Amino acid sequence: MVQQELVEAINQVMPFGKYAGRKLLELPEPYLVWFHREGFPAGKLGQQLALVYEIKLNGLEAMLRPLLK
Repeated sequence: MVQQELVEAINQVMPFGKYAGRKLLELPEPYLVWFHREGFPAGKLGQQLALVYEIKLNGLEAMLRPLLK
């Protein structure tokens, strides 16, 4: 994965739903688990949500937090 894509994904703002306006890295893990179970949206946002899910699942959130803008 290209570093720029990672930085872009964690800084992407959630455009809809209960957590609209939050950066994807700041979404609660249970919300991402729900998407994983029910299905991520199609397109780039879905790919970014899936990436953030994997980041949180593997305990990498703290390491990436300094990259938030």
